[in-house]
Amino acid sequence: MPVGIKPGEIIMNRDEVLKVVLGSDELPTLSTVASRLISITAEEDTTIGDISNLISKDISLSAKILKVVNSSFYSFPQQIGSIHQAASILGTNAVRSLVLSFSFLKPDQQSKDGFDYATFWEKSLFEAVAARMLMTAIAAEDSEEGFVAGLLQNLGVLILARTFADKYVEVDAKIADEDVDRCYAEKTIIGADHPFIGSEVVKNWGFPESLILPICYHHEPHKLKHSDTKLKQITDAVALSGILSTVYQSKTPDKVVTRFKTQAKRRLQITNDKLDDFLERVHTEVKETAKFFDLKIKNQKSVAEVLQIANAELSILNLSYEQMNRALVEKTVQLEILTAELEKKNRILEKLANIDGLTEAYNHRYFQGFLSSEIKRGERNDYPISVVMIDIDNFKKFNDSYGHQVGDYILKEFATVAREMVREYDMFARYGGEEFVLVLPETKSSDAEKIAEKLRAKIAEHTFKHEMESYHITASFGVADIHPAKDKFGKNELIAYADEALYTAKKKGRNRVCVYSGKKRWFSR
Repeated sequence: MPVGIKPGEIIMNRDEVLKVVLGSDELPTLSTVASRLISITAEEDTTIGDISNLISKDISLSAKILKVVNSSFYSFPQQIGSIHQAASILGTNAVRSLVLSFSFLKPDQQSKDGFDYATFWEKSLFEAVAARMLMTAIAAEDSEEGFVAGLLQNLGVLILARTFADKYVEVDAKIADEDVDRCYAEKTIIGADHPFIGSEVVKNWGFPESLILPICYHHEPHKLKHSDTKLKQITDAVALSGILSTVYQSKTPDKVVTRFKTQAKRRLQITNDKLDDFLERVHTEVKETAKFFDLKIKNQKSVAEVLQIANAELSILNLSYEQMNRALVEKTVQLEILTAELEKKNRILEKLANIDGLTEAYNHRYFQGFLSSEIKRGERNDYPISVVMIDIDNFKKFNDSYGHQVGDYILKEFATVAREMVREYDMFARYGGEEFVLVLPETKSSDAEKIAEKLRAKIAEHTFKHEMESYHITASFGVADIHPAKDKFGKNELIAYADEALYTAKKKGRNRVCVYSGKKRWFSR
């Protein structure tokens, strides 16, 4: 007789369990809009207008979606003012995922029959955010589908707990007492596990395969035999999010994290750097996302904090001070974490003070300080310094023709191309607007001219691609140098000379390099 079955009791097979579930009054129901949306998104002739018209009929749902779309969850540069605009930008799958998320996340549900809804939804949200972040880390398509698949991967737990309330109390007890797998406990006591029940219920609701299969295989992703790479990626991301979410309940969280990292590298080919960044940010992303869905998250610790507490507790066991309470350990760990976070934030603030927010090049303030320091160093060590002033040609006209959004992209891409070409010890900065500056230590103007010419040619032949459109631009360059140990002028004059050379390059027809000399002679390519 299987463990957990009382004498004389007959356990159902999984099809019988499914039949009871589908006929139960306790089965969660889809909202009218969510149900209709699943139907119409499966139809080939459905338009964005059909989807936005359907959602717009539910004012409360529309308001929630616009709140999320205009939040840091997506970080769009412009304000989204309508559901139609949101649907056009996000696409069908993302909008459907948002509707389903709002349909299932019930932060105000009260715990009953021993089932803790608050903990369940908190865990589900963690898994949703983690799955979405993993999809984003590998640049996979439809990271929003990863979010909703992660959110619903344990839907079967909710359904079984509501349909078989008494038996599910036994399931939880068996897991706690015997440290067995949840699926094993469910099959032993009820007759079917939550991946099967969850996937069959959403299949019955008409969900797409991209959501059904991750729910079905999230405990055993290796059993998914499918040729669709996207489906495998979603399923692996969901499975990994489920593994990591157990770190908060595990007695050996270090083993959970090791297992997660090993499988993430093997299944999704994620690098160590990306995994470390993911583990550092995931709890913060969960807290932020919870606000958008009106879900209250308890004081959720970072993964690093969970591991530190576990290590501290292990150390305590080896000490004679066994009475030292957990609160003291946590406070000590929190202080260490706060100190590390403060140091990190100070480094970030220092970087932000020196970096231009749009282009990520150094800003004007940093350029001035750097050039002053280099001139002093050049005077001590007797070497020249060159300054190259750079201006994107006809940029105002470009902005007027294509819009500021495209213009901002051009500035960012221009800066990226330029930074890739300069030497490690050179300094590239945004001077202001569409004007940039390059400081070349230990470089005379004739060598600076060659560097500027290479950059000019690279920019002229580079294709700037933005949202399926291609653009070409040119830039003009003005070069001047200073030998601080010999020349009788300073920083401001050097900048003025380079600027004058730039003006001459513009005057001579643009897309060229001009070099300033003290004898007022001009050289240009």
